[in-house]
Amino acid sequence: MLFSKKSTEPKDQAAASSTVTADASRPGAKGRPTPKRREAEAANRRPLVGGSSAASTPDAKARARAERARVREAMLRGEEKHLPPRDRGPERRFLRDAVDSRRTFGEILLPAMLVVLALTFIPQRWAGLVSMVGAYSLMMLTIIGAWLLWRQTKARFAQDFGHEPSKGSAMYVVLRSFQMRGSRIPRPAVKPGDPLTRRPAG
Repeated sequence: MLFSKKSTEPKDQAAASSTVTADASRPGAKGRPTPKRREAEAANRRPLVGGSSAASTPDAKARARAERARVREAMLRGEEKHLPPRDRGPERRFLRDAVDSRRTFGEILLPAMLVVLALTFIPQRWAGLVSMVGAYSLMMLTIIGAWLLWRQTKARFAQDFGHEPSKGSAMYVVLRSFQMRGSRIPRPAVKPGDPLTRRPAG
């Protein structure tokens, strides 16, 4: 029994030594106690964004709003560099002026349709008849007016520029003629009845 007990001691020491060696060689072992959960959470708590940037200050936000308002106002005035690509250039400016220099049925289409809609709520036969005839008549006049407007604008465009309008110009003219005058972007630069001329860039 004595010999047996002595023979096991070296084995236990060797096992303990190998365990320590393995722990020391493990990549995650740092030779110090594992931090508590609260300490680990505090160490991992990092701000998602660095210190307050200049763009987040109230003054910077106010300046950004003022700049956006300035750019929008310039776009409404028709300043070339602030316009979207579809509105830039002398040709598009000419097409806008061709629409804005005359009155069209399209610009009264929306308010007229609201009147027609109101008539449908009147429980009288005449009101229904007037609303139906008025709606179809206005739609027909609007379509015919847009077609005539495009033909005249196309002929005048070819006379002034020496070539046909580019693809998409017809839709550009028709859609603008369907908008109420006060809602057009850019705002009209000419009044109804003004002569149609090639204006320089704004």
